[in-house]
Amino acid sequence: MGLAIATARIFDLIFLILFITILLSWFPRINWYNEPFKSMRAFSDIFLSPFRRLIPPIGMIDISPIVAFFCLGLLRNILVGLFAGMGL
Repeated sequence: MGLAIATARIFDLIFLILFITILLSWFPRINWYNEPFKSMRAFSDIFLSPFRRLIPPIGMIDISPIVAFFCLGLLRNILVGLFAGMGL
């Protein structure tokens, strides 16, 4: 059960960092070249960039984070269920 819980917590941390980065993107005065914003954005881009390449913005709205959250949530549930089913 330990690996399943650890996997769930890692995904929770990823979701939190993505969510905070997305919320901060609404504030135009944030300097993304300073820490910790630079690291947060670099980390978030690892997960969001593939979806941004596939899904173009609709007008001024970027819906790729919604799809990224859905896919990451699905992956989280599959992995946690698999590990829990194996007793890890």
